Amino acid sequence: MSDPRITSSIFTRGAVDLSALRSTPAPSRPTTPAQSGPPTGLPGASADGGVAVIDVTEATLQSEVLERSLSQPVVVFFGAAGYPESDQFAPVLERLAAEGEGAWVLARIDVQENPRIAQMFQIQAVPTVYAVVGGRPVDAFPGVVPEAQLRQWLQAVLKAGGVAVAEPEDPRLDEADDALMSGDLDAAEQAYRKILAETPSDAAAEAGLAQVGLARRVGGADPQAALTAAENAPDDVEAQLLAADIEVLSGLAEQAYKRLVGLVRRTAGDDREKVRQHLVSLFAIAGPDDPAVASARRALASALF
Repeated sequence: MSDPRITSSIFTRGAVDLSALRSTPAPSRPTTPAQSGPPTGLPGASADGGVAVIDVTEATLQSEVLERSLSQPVVVFFGAAGYPESDQFAPVLERLAAEGEGAWVLARIDVQENPRIAQMFQIQAVPTVYAVVGGRPVDAFPGVVPEAQLRQWLQAVLKAGGVAVAEPEDPRLDEADDALMSGDLDAAEQAYRKILAETPSDAAAEAGLAQVGLARRVGGADPQAALTAAENAPDDVEAQLLAADIEVLSGLAEQAYKRLVGLVRRTAGDDREKVRQHLVSLFAIAGPDDPAVASARRALASALF
């Protein structure tokens, strides 16, 4: 499971010490959600009557989070009233929990009212979200993320909890992908841009749009001639960019990344920014979970700073 913001998770297995809470006798689970958490005014039950959102305190953490997570995933939201990001993000999670109809439970914890829990979970930012499965935290992220990425993260949480997750089909993407495969680049670009306007940061649409750009750049190019030209002119920015595009299409993406990271190191000003942006567009094609992309991003950061 990975952080939806395309960074490494802040959670390290074993870093959260919950032993003190496990040793505390667990109170019986209330029949209705507690009301001591952040006041949101949103419903605490799903459409089928199952609990979707609960407010948790130190007294109920063991029963409502740890024990409950043995049978269904629990997403723990650490927030505080009066913090803008917390106030804005909580309703999004609550709405998605209600949509889940009992597949997972959202546990809200006010860090101001429950500082000991915040300390146990090593909370350093508000809001922070944890996923607890099988009695243990499995992933976490601080701050606010776009809803599309949050949904992807929640799907990973459900899979980790053994919940069958149907991969949603998006007819908009099907239409865009069909246009790309048929070579209608204008129609594909229009379709991908429409998706991004409706769902910003949609990873699949970003990847598709990057593929459109790649297809346009290499159209009509002689691959071998382009690679030879780049070899003979290592500091020719345009030659190196085209060679990297061809390497990506040839299945040599890691080689392309190295080529452009090296070019970033050798350039400055507008040329350097042009190379950086080109490299980022190639990253989008592979997606954030590709190990080669993660390695190349680190190399790029080193080259820039």
